Amino acid sequence: MDVQLVVPLFQQMSVYLLIAYLFSKTPLFRPLANLSSWPMHKLMVYAIFSGFCIMGTYFGQQTLDAIANTRAIGAILGGLLGGPLVGTAVGLTGGLHRYSLGGFTDLACAISTTWEGLLAGLVHAFWQRRGQTERIFNPWQALVLGIVAEGCQMLIILVMAKPFDQAVALVKAISLPMMLANSLGSALFMGFIRDAKFQTDELASRISNRALRIARRCVGLLDDGFNARSAQAIADVVKDETGVAAVAITDRTQILGFTGVGAEHHEVGRPISSGITLEAIRDNKVVFADGLTIPYQCSISADCELGSSLVVPLKGEHEVIGTIKLYEPKRKLFRNLNRSLGEGIAGVLSNQILHSQLQASRTLLAEAELRALEAKVNPHFLFNSLNTVAAVLRRAPQEARHLILHLAAFLRGNLGRDSVTVSLVQEFAHVSHYLAIEKARFGDRLRFIEELDETLEDEKVPALAIQTLVENAIKHGIGRAEEGGQVLLSARLDGHRICVVVEDSAARMPEQTDGLGLTLVRERFAALGVSCTLQLQHQAGQYTRAELSWPRGTLS
Repeated sequence: MDVQLVVPLFQQMSVYLLIAYLFSKTPLFRPLANLSSWPMHKLMVYAIFSGFCIMGTYFGQQTLDAIANTRAIGAILGGLLGGPLVGTAVGLTGGLHRYSLGGFTDLACAISTTWEGLLAGLVHAFWQRRGQTERIFNPWQALVLGIVAEGCQMLIILVMAKPFDQAVALVKAISLPMMLANSLGSALFMGFIRDAKFQTDELASRISNRALRIARRCVGLLDDGFNARSAQAIADVVKDETGVAAVAITDRTQILGFTGVGAEHHEVGRPISSGITLEAIRDNKVVFADGLTIPYQCSISADCELGSSLVVPLKGEHEVIGTIKLYEPKRKLFRNLNRSLGEGIAGVLSNQILHSQLQASRTLLAEAELRALEAKVNPHFLFNSLNTVAAVLRRAPQEARHLILHLAAFLRGNLGRDSVTVSLVQEFAHVSHYLAIEKARFGDRLRFIEELDETLEDEKVPALAIQTLVENAIKHGIGRAEEGGQVLLSARLDGHRICVVVEDSAARMPEQTDGLGLTLVRERFAALGVSCTLQLQHQAGQYTRAELSWPRGTLS
């Protein structure tokens, strides 16, 4: 062994690793920590490590008409991170460059460097097939691979380089120094990559965990809309979770909520005067004033202690509806964690705002459908009811009085309703008034039974949904059967679902088994964001049954 080669090779390796370390702090290095089959990623691995391969040759030490070098580091890492194809391409590129420099080992070095890249690529493929890709980033594995790869290179030199005596002398001089330099270099370089990977994964994990905690704590805060009350509550949560100096939330024109340093002059309701906030709203982009490269000065008070600000737009359904702003004081740098977290929080809040807007739209739609349904049903029903009262009035004034009370209660339930949902006990009472009036019209041809599980009395249902099913049963069943029949209305709990059954014994199958009435019932549930099941069953000569079910507790 040529002891004099050890120090130069380790010096070269140190320079090599210094460049690698500085490179590891650039954005170009980050993709190396994530294995991917994406062609652009493979091309990047090839380009980077081919460059390191060539650089290792240039840093090499001339010895016995050959070059002692750290070229193998590039080939080994290219194969480990890129796989067999990329590793072979990196090794071939580095080998061809070495071949172009000449010397009695030029061909042997070209072949051995290509083999080193392929060998490392095969290790990559081995762990990938086993589903243990994390093992690829093990520095000890890179160390052993460096020793094995350089051992292979020495054998190839002995076999191919001529004259043989010169090849033997060269191998004796360079084998141990090159094994040590390339194996240690590969291990340390892989250590850089693994550390970068762990730091990236840890940062992503911390961001995800904090964002999830914030999301959980903000659930329900936007139920009443995006306003000063909800904004202040969200600002308090975000400041508590991120630890920044201050948090502000604005709409498009004013401050809705503020907490932290500077709260005495960042007053809720104050119009937006910050240029970066207006820019974020206007251009729908994240604006970061770090106070160093991009100056920051509070637009409200010259004595404000805040020295940097991150402004992230909050997006509604069609446009930016406001911003969330994170601040740090003048003597503290804005951490990258909080920058990434701020953008993540804005995404979470934007989704919750969109959900709130969607729920509000659904409620408005449900109310509109309810009013349209009432407008359609009431005149027809009122006409028939008044005719029935007029007919009964001549022969049974007292009965007519009861009918008028039922009709008044029924109309009061319709006209006085202030919600799109009612409790089951209210809906059953409403249906009872309806059936009492229909009973007067059909006489003995109509019989009805109601069965409501007491534990379900306070459960909610879309208003008029059950009445629509009962009305269908009478219109398509009892009303068309000469002998009439019986209507059974029941509500029970089936597992975690509420099940309402409307059954008539007239057993006449409607001409349209999925007509307007049933469609309206499904749409009423859908407008409230609840998935229901509505099935129509018919047994000739026995019954026609409509069975409606939905998850318990999903309507309010």
